[in-house]
Amino acid sequence: MKKLLPKILLLITLIAPIFCIANPPTKGGEFYQITVYHFANSAQQALIDQYLKDAYLPALHKQKIKNIGVFTGIANDTATDKRIYVIVPILSLQQVITIKENLEKDDDYKANGKLYLEAPSKKPPYSRLENILLKAFPLAPFMNLPKLSSPKAERVYELRSYESPTETYFKSKVKMFNEGGEITLFKRLNFNAVFYASVISGSRMPNLMYMTSYENQADRDEHWKSFSAAPEWKILSALPEYQGNVSKNEQTFLHTTEYSDY
Repeated sequence: MKKLLPKILLLITLIAPIFCIANPPTKGGEFYQITVYHFANSAQQALIDQYLKDAYLPALHKQKIKNIGVFTGIANDTATDKRIYVIVPILSLQQVITIKENLEKDDDYKANGKLYLEAPSKKPPYSRLENILLKAFPLAPFMNLPKLSSPKAERVYELRSYESPTETYFKSKVKMFNEGGEITLFKRLNFNAVFYASVISGSRMPNLMYMTSYENQADRDEHWKSFSAAPEWKILSALPEYQGNVSKNEQTFLHTTEYSDY
């Protein structure tokens, strides 16, 4: 029995977060606005980059908004539908409106973004613009900047989207991350998560999204290998209450731009 005791205590430590909330939910929390620029060629990309770097980010910084992430799809070189992702943390839904109102009054923004803002209809800067609004999870109420030491060009950011078949199943998946202990497991394995959030407005719903970050692609693969093998995940994923709560899981691999805040 004495020989078995250490193993029993270890198992209890591993599975405890699954059956209880490790920390009480924090009230409030952030919202996130993800803007996806869909484009087709290098000329459009150059115009979007110039606008974001010289006009949009400086204007938001002027509004005291920081930690704005700008990312390009790793598959952009070969993809027909190329994309740039901009992730803006905001404190309230009202701020979404306030940001736009302030941009309209910002002469520097208009001057620095003129090529983009006044692009002719026959040469638009993008083929499609997509906006997704999210609310941070209770157990991850605020964005965490990743702690990475590799060169920016090598870093890999993984944006995951989990769609559920119904609103009820969606609640089950959100619970799996929070009370279920999935966030706790990500923290233990040092996934360097930037945010976890529920989509409250977007083209794909019901849906949740989160972003993790890695030193490089090999580091990413090793982390997910460890996740799949973790005792907590094996127990959590087998629980009846969480079965069937994901209908579509999409991973998007991203690199940060040189002018991104992180």
